[in-house]
Formats: sequence, C-alpha cells, structure tokens
Amino acid sequence: MKKYKVIGNPIEHSLSPTLHNYWIKNNGIDAIYEKQKLNESELEQIIEDIKKEKINGVNVTVPFKKIIIPFLDELSVEAEKTQSVNTLYLKNKKVVGHNTDIIGFETSIEKSKYDIENKKILILGAGGVVPSIVFSLNKMKVSKIIISNRTKEKAQNLKKDFKNIELIEWGEVPNFDMIINATSIGLKENDDIKLNFSSISGNKFFYDVIYNPSETNFLKIGKKLGNKTLNGKLMFIYQGLAAFNIWHGLKPDVDENVIKLLD
Repeated sequence: MKKYKVIGNPIEHSLSPTLHNYWIKNNGIDAIYEKQKLNESELEQIIEDIKKEKINGVNVTVPFKKIIIPFLDELSVEAEKTQSVNTLYLKNKKVVGHNTDIIGFETSIEKSKYDIENKKILILGAGGVVPSIVFSLNKMKVSKIIISNRTKEKAQNLKKDFKNIELIEWGEVPNFDMIINATSIGLKENDDIKLNFSSISGNKFFYDVIYNPSETNFLKIGKKLGNKTLNGKLMFIYQGLAAFNIWHGLKPDVDENVIKLLD
C-alpha cells in the first residue's frame, strides 16, 4: 500500500485526507492519505522517508511552504519562481518540490466567472500561499496588487521577489476591486479580521483562501455589505487535483459530489 500525507502546523483543519482518500477509493488505488502535525526539526526525516519510499508523496501547508525548500533536491519552475512548495514527489531518486497552488487559484477564479483583468487587488497576508497568488495575478494581468500584512518584514521580503507590489500598513483599507484574505484569521470560529470596510461600496469581490470553515467572518462581512464572496474550496480542490495527477497519473472529475464532500 502506498502512503501519502499532508504536513503542517496547525493541521487539524485540513480536509486533504477527505479529498484524496475519496479519489483514491473511487479509482481503486491501493493507497492511504493521512495528515501529520510536525515541527520544523522533523522536515528532514520526511524527505528521507520519501527517498526511501516509505512515503510516496507529500502535500505541504503552513508554515512549511518556504522553509522546506533547502531540504529538497529540485524545484519545478513554478516552485522556483514563487519560492513556495506545496507538493513533493520522487523523480529519478530525487525529491522534487512543486507548486500546485498556482493552478488551484487560477482555476478557482476561472470557475467563479470573475473578470479579473485590470482589477485592483488587495491581499491580506504575505506568507504561505501569497507568493503563488501574486504570481497568478500578474499572469492574469491585474492592474495593481496591494499587500497588507501584520508583520511588515514578511511583506518586504515578498517585495524582493515581486517588485510590482505595493505595501501598506496593516489596518489601512484602500479602494479595491477584489480583496483576498490569505491570513490564518478565520480558521477559528470567533476570529475577527478587525478591519473597517464601511467606506467600501458594494460590487466588490471578497475571496478567502480558508475553506474550513466554509464561511469565515471575513466573508460574512463581505456578503452583508452586498459583495460577491468565495471561499478557498475550489482553490483547494484544484491544487489537490494537480497533486493527485502528479502522484497517480489520473485526473478525476470535479463534480457536485466532490464539492459537497467538503461542506
């Protein structure tokens, strides 16, 4: 039996095992997918286990997407450009880091039918999935990308890789067409983003990368103000689909059953 897992800290919220085990079962694959909470000191052992084929594939989530890079033998073009890794696999006895968050985000925007070209985007957060989102937004030809992060140093580090982004202080709410919450604020039920959107008119797009819970307080605020909202479920499904395809050479359909599975 082949073994796959997602690693992160925290990891309790992850629905990756639900998604991958559903596809594994439906396609008659002899495998299991689990989740593992670990510390940075344990990353090297994960890589060793992949090399020894004790583990056949790994998804990487917060806070390890960048931290894990020095332990890897190779990076895909996407992972190299974003300095962010969320999928690991063995190729020619080398552990390769790939980034499927890019295709996940782009597909979610495409499926949402939102015309993102020439739009002004405000991103809350600067870690984890943000490099992948910025990379995608540049590809999709948005007019401006503004970053607001609680830790200014992290935002400044991001600007080294993406010169075109604009940095603002946490708490500022400039005019935008689309706002993306890429922080962990919302993972807990009582989390409050504590930003004032009263000056923002309707007809905006509130997007949260969090998919569990399905409606964060951030999205509730957006909806209450009369805006389009979307959680991170589609992004999560399509990044998972890309990883599944790398590991198993299969691309299952994303139908209503898959979407309902994660409700």
